[in-house]
Amino acid sequence: MKYRRILLKLSGEALVGEGHYGIDPSTLEIMAREVAAVTKTGVQVGIVIGGGNIFRGLKGAASGMDRVTGDQMGMLATVINSMALQDALEKLGVDTRVQTAIPMQTIAEPFIRRRALRHLEKGRVVIFAAGTGSPFFTTDTAAALRAKEMKAEVLIKGTKVDGIYTADPVTDKHAKMYDFISYLEFVDNRLKAIDSTAVTFCMENNIPILVFNLKVPDNLQRIVSGERIGTLIGQRTEQ
Repeated sequence: MKYRRILLKLSGEALVGEGHYGIDPSTLEIMAREVAAVTKTGVQVGIVIGGGNIFRGLKGAASGMDRVTGDQMGMLATVINSMALQDALEKLGVDTRVQTAIPMQTIAEPFIRRRALRHLEKGRVVIFAAGTGSPFFTTDTAAALRAKEMKAEVLIKGTKVDGIYTADPVTDKHAKMYDFISYLEFVDNRLKAIDSTAVTFCMENNIPILVFNLKVPDNLQRIVSGERIGTLIGQRTEQ
């Protein structure tokens, strides 16, 4: 395997499947099987999952809700998704722990870095819920932070498209996919595939970012085995 330890970022919207809201059981199972297959190779996996399939703080703020309240509700949505993913993984025989940035001990462990590292070393999947625990920060930024704290070798973001494009490939048929783009080029071009704060954080801490299509079967396994899939964000020297 090319990577020994990864931090996987999943969007909440990916759990919707073909619907418009909530969690699609078949989509959840597919995600869980992809993660389970990787853990069987010995790769240690940490996961951060968004909550946009249930509630997004920015949308709440746009409708007049207090931004802090909206973001806190979004954090709770990530806990729901994390518990659902934990259940799906454990049905496949994968030992899993959910740690939350907002303490809620009756349903999950509080985030304790050393304990999370120990879980990973024992081969358990650790799902980091509730973002950073603070408003105004996206789950992309939370994923970058956890990647650094967990000493992950790469931050991998699963999306609905094959990688990062020059424009939205859904609306622009002339959009071209990047095989590689530097951190600075990503920020300067104001691309949207991942939060720019997360990209800047990864640049400062030299954490490579891979953006790939999670819907393609076995893509995650191919990535951890060293196959070049999706778009790599990194230093120019890494190209």
